[in-house]
Amino acid sequence: MNRDLSGIFPPITTPFDSDGELLLDRFKENLRRWSEFKLSGIVVLGSNGESAFLSEEERLRLVRESRPLISADKTMIVGAGRESTRLTVQFIRKVADLGADYALAGTPCYFKSAMTDDALFAHFWSVADESPIPILVYNVPQFTGVNTSAALVQRLSAHENIAGMKESSGNLSLQGEIRRRAVREFKILVGSATTLLPSLIQGACGGVVAIACALPAMTVELFEAFQSGDWKAAAGLQEILSPPAAAVTTQFGVPGLKVALDLTGFYGGEPRLPLLRLNETHKETLKSIFVAAGVVEAAQRY
Repeated sequence: MNRDLSGIFPPITTPFDSDGELLLDRFKENLRRWSEFKLSGIVVLGSNGESAFLSEEERLRLVRESRPLISADKTMIVGAGRESTRLTVQFIRKVADLGADYALAGTPCYFKSAMTDDALFAHFWSVADESPIPILVYNVPQFTGVNTSAALVQRLSAHENIAGMKESSGNLSLQGEIRRRAVREFKILVGSATTLLPSLIQGACGGVVAIACALPAMTVELFEAFQSGDWKAAAGLQEILSPPAAAVTTQFGVPGLKVALDLTGFYGGEPRLPLLRLNETHKETLKSIFVAAGVVEAAQRY
């Protein structure tokens, strides 16, 4: 069954202790808390989950432990991209067996100069042919150095097993061109919270945004205000959420997101090396951004 992709999906973090060991109990504790909010689903093993730093055994364990804690009415998206087409398909089959609804497949990037539109088309088309669950193309050029063109996405959107994409470039012009060129059924989930509302206005169906990990209720409120036609309220919430959203992505990244989780009642914990924890000065800066936006106290009321 293809589940709904509209709404807000937090790309959840992976808690570690100071030695870099996985804190599974804390991971499950956070999942139970997120389940209390009106989120449309959960993204496991995304960039914010530090999936690149996890062993295959750890990845599969997190997926296995997640499914029972994600209610049946919520969609489970699992990050499954690998550098080769073969390995991507193999991993997708494993997570599909564990209950994933969609596989989020990033662009291969090690041989980035060779990742032409034709190469990427061959990769994603083959993955979609062999995947037992629908796939989402993941465009995050700030990490990969590879950008998916609108022309490529137009070609890929014709495949019945490519349901849509997570578009994290923050490029509204690219999103708009993709929306115009892709088939109508093709879904776009925005990956940049600072452009969430304008992305929804031009046709995105929802967002996979880091700030939803720390501020799920307010992020969902923005989406619901847009859906109800209360664009003034939606614009006000976008204005509030944008500075904290930038703080946990472009400014401080995953270590900052983990500090934000601690601020808002979740468990953040340590990043895994080579990511470094925030120093005290940066922690205070991040906290001041959240306090100035008025979101720390608001989060604690939910």
